Amino acid sequence: MLSKNTLLTSIFSLGLISVLASCDGANSKTGKNSTSTADSSKTNTVTEEKVANPYQPIDSAKYFALHKALANGDTTGLWPVKNQPVPSPGAILPFKRVVVYYGNLYSKKMGALGEYAPKEMWRRLNAEVKRWEKADPTTPVQAGIHYIAVVAQGDGGKDGKYRFRMPDKQIDSALKIAKMHDGIVFLDIQVSLSTIQQELPLLEKYLKLPHVHLGIDPEFSMKTGHRPGTKIGTYDAEDINYCTNYLAKLVKEHNLPAKMLVVHRFTKGMVTNYKNIKLRPEVQIVMHMDGWGEPELKKGTYRHWIREQPVQFTGFKLFYKNDLKKAPNRLMTPEELLKLSPKPIYIQYQ
Repeated sequence: MLSKNTLLTSIFSLGLISVLASCDGANSKTGKNSTSTADSSKTNTVTEEKVANPYQPIDSAKYFALHKALANGDTTGLWPVKNQPVPSPGAILPFKRVVVYYGNLYSKKMGALGEYAPKEMWRRLNAEVKRWEKADPTTPVQAGIHYIAVVAQGDGGKDGKYRFRMPDKQIDSALKIAKMHDGIVFLDIQVSLSTIQQELPLLEKYLKLPHVHLGIDPEFSMKTGHRPGTKIGTYDAEDINYCTNYLAKLVKEHNLPAKMLVVHRFTKGMVTNYKNIKLRPEVQIVMHMDGWGEPELKKGTYRHWIREQPVQFTGFKLFYKNDLKKAPNRLMTPEELLKLSPKPIYIQYQ
């Protein structure tokens, strides 16, 4: 079984206090005034019109052709995924590969995003983008950041939920960092002893933004009541369907481009009943290989729990430090990852 950074060590020592503010979202409809010319004394009537989605519709033929190409000669019959919908306008996948840095701004130990000052972080991330563009020149790269907005921690806190919600000012800072190079943003949730149903709605004002997407981490969904980091947690298809339904409603109500949902995974038990996961036009699901180790071990995990349990798209994480701990003591290269079947379309560096 692959191990993984629990992402808790630095949070344990910070003694952080949870702060969360809420804000109403923008109205998704516009009013149109019409005045009667026959009698100007009559009260104006207001007619509500639904605004058309402003994003580019998807070329379905190209979409399915690119999906077939991502299957990369798969002979199992599992890829490309069958019976999936054409995504809503503005969908990023599979037209672009997403390459992101992961972490939290409070800690240098939770990932590259928080380890470096913003300009240096972007210099490094852009260097990775160039490597991917060189390895696969047919697929443009969309850069971004994957920010842990709800962090598992060792202290139970006042409510005993063992998670810390990042204050709005920290999430706002993450969005500003992404904007420096027109990056997209993923807000990641580690629920611990809370639930995704409790935590997700608190991020709604950010998820209403067109460039903000969602990540969820089953490792820290502690349905058994254990403290995070002592056991590997789990999500069921029901939890994932809750997230996609929530995001789909935001897309439809606010005329947003299709959202992405990244689901971390590196064991069988982290996701249960995968065949019951529902695909929706408004949400693109990425099953993300999140474990660390030597290349052969990582490829084995990808093959068993990502390739053999297909959902829609796949992702792959590279750890700058932990992947180097065992021989051959190196990161996998873009060229190596592009030989996988299916090819990952979401790449995350920690």
